[in-house]
Amino acid sequence: MMFPARTSSRLRRISHAEDGAAAIEMAVSMTALLMVIIGMMKMCVGVYCYHYTSEAAREGARWAIVRGSSSGQETTADAISTYVKALGYPALTPANMTVTVSWAGFPTGVTCTPNNNPCDNPGNMVSVTVNYAYPLSIPFLGSRTLNMSSTSTAIIAQ
Repeated sequence: MMFPARTSSRLRRISHAEDGAAAIEMAVSMTALLMVIIGMMKMCVGVYCYHYTSEAAREGARWAIVRGSSSGQETTADAISTYVKALGYPALTPANMTVTVSWAGFPTGVTCTPNNNPCDNPGNMVSVTVNYAYPLSIPFLGSRTLNMSSTSTAIIAQ
């Protein structure tokens, strides 16, 4: 079946009018797709940072429980904070991290025996809380700060 010459020239004009449409559609869809992919990657790094925030709190508590008053290496909240910030976990910026340490008698709420500050005698508890401010920036959606916090409590062994 043959088309008249007039119909085939009209089809040619229509097909030539859409030459750049595919490139524009590709650019728009790739922008949206890349924004979603980069956003997902940034959120995965956020979960990764939360994991290491939790690990930093556990490491700080472990470090504190072996440095009680009977170990000969009494420690302070500043020493524990310095230790936790110096762990050097990947993707964690020490400047965005705050470490809070508290001691309590065991069970919680009883006075320390003997009553000293810090209460770092064997059998008492130490709690290490690590707060981390994760700077989240997703393309075209702006920047936010996700505050992550993890607490680890342990009984002083030495």
